[in-house]
Amino acid sequence: VQLQASGGGLVQPGDGLRLSCTASGRIGSNWRLGWFRQAPGKEREFVSAIKWGSRHTYYADSVRGRFTISRDNAENTVYLQMSGLKPEDTAVYYCAADPDPILSTTRRPTAYNYWGQGTLVTVSS
Repeated sequence: VQLQASGGGLVQPGDGLRLSCTASGRIGSNWRLGWFRQAPGKEREFVSAIKWGSRHTYYADSVRGRFTISRDNAENTVYLQMSGLKPEDTAVYYCAADPDPILSTTRRPTAYNYWGQGTLVTVSS
């Protein structure tokens, strides 16, 4: 499976942006697709995740209520709709896939086997 992330850009504080991650290859109903981000000089951190079949979602506390993750089965794509963006949201955003997820590892980058190339989101006035 290959993942292709897109949708990043330069926005002002308070603006919204939608990231997309399209997978080539079959995504099983048990798979978990996630978004992580990495700011300069910081470790990669969990943002959000979704179970492909059940659509159950998970969010980091820092984005809950502002970001929404969703998926389109027909397009084999997972989206991250971001609103109310803040300068601290500035980072490279990565999508990732875990074909054999365990609930306790949802927020761990090491649990995900497949990674996209990243897309840069810059929030600045």
